[in-house]
Amino acid sequence: MMIAPSLLAADFANLERDVRAMDAGGADILHVDVMDGHFVPPITFGPGIVTALKRVTSLPLDVHLMVTNPDHQVEQFAAAGAAWISVHAEVSPHLHRTLNRIKQHGCRAGVVLNPATPLEFAFEAAGDADFVLLMSVNPGYGGQSFIPSFLPRCERLRTWLDTNGLSHVEIEVDGGIKIDNARDAVNAGASILVSGSGMVHGDIAANIKAMREAVGL
Repeated sequence: MMIAPSLLAADFANLERDVRAMDAGGADILHVDVMDGHFVPPITFGPGIVTALKRVTSLPLDVHLMVTNPDHQVEQFAAAGAAWISVHAEVSPHLHRTLNRIKQHGCRAGVVLNPATPLEFAFEAAGDADFVLLMSVNPGYGGQSFIPSFLPRCERLRTWLDTNGLSHVEIEVDGGIKIDNARDAVNAGASILVSGSGMVHGDIAANIKAMREAVGL
């Protein structure tokens, strides 16, 4: 089980400080939400931020492309230093090709599903993915409340992966994950927990420690 603090909730004026605190506090990876102002309303990070982050942390950077044309961005973020890159099934018409392109650039490849997107999109692409990111909020804004329907969706996906020879494919969850619901997500089959305000607000190291304890680690 891995904890991935989301930089979306960090203090942008003190980003290096927060990243170093996440690193020292025991985070496993750092989640970087890339938004283009089109697929989702906000605009956030570009490749230059990823390049800068590589100078201040050795943690893998998990780049979540919430963009309309992910194929136009894969090469740039891989070159900037992303270790993981995930793309939304909703905007990737040639998903298998995109996932394999991510791998060709030396990154772990993930497919993302919004809360109302049928799991069948993941079923068809999972063989080319290293992980499936199930959104537990509608993407675009931090601080949203966890959507409970994530839990049966996650259980169904985990069962399908395990019974179809894809037990190595991990499930990542992003949205509304806090210390008090992290165990539920893990019990449902998630092994990568993205948490923004639940990790970054307050004492980052203490929050990471508390989340590990909450899921029994």
